[in-house]
Amino acid sequence: MAQQTPTQRKATAKKAAATRKRNVAARSAKTTKSSAKATQASAKTTAANATSAGSLTLDTVALQAERAVLIPVGAALAARDAVVEATKPFTSRSSAEKELKKFERRGNTARNNVRREVKRTRTRVERELRQRRKDVRTRVVDVRGDLQKQVTEVQSNATGLAKKVQEQVAAIA
Repeated sequence: MAQQTPTQRKATAKKAAATRKRNVAARSAKTTKSSAKATQASAKTTAANATSAGSLTLDTVALQAERAVLIPVGAALAARDAVVEATKPFTSRSSAEKELKKFERRGNTARNNVRREVKRTRTRVERELRQRRKDVRTRVVDVRGDLQKQVTEVQSNATGLAKKVQEQVAAIA
């Protein structure tokens, strides 16, 4: 290869610089084009979402309004069913008498259960009271015995001291 002259070197450098500029511009154009496509797709998605959100909001409002109407209707029907069920046994004399006898038996059973419970409680309380009385009597007897022992000891000690004092007084006199 032959050596280049300064003019040739400048020309080659300018060509290379122009090539680099074209390449940068092409890359920039390509990036801008793909970015524009992505932005366009994003805009379409956003528009679709906004449209569906608007319809979802409308559907949600419609469902809430429907619920606001259906809840009281359902509650009224449930109350009506309860009243019908409660009055069904009293539509004829015989069924009313059956129901009343059933209520009477149920009341009688409840009364008997309460009586039994009261009797059990009374018996338990009386048993506890008897046990406590017995415990107190035992303690009183024990304490009385201890006190009598102590009194006897004190009396014997006092008697012994009195004898010693008399002996000492007699010895002095």
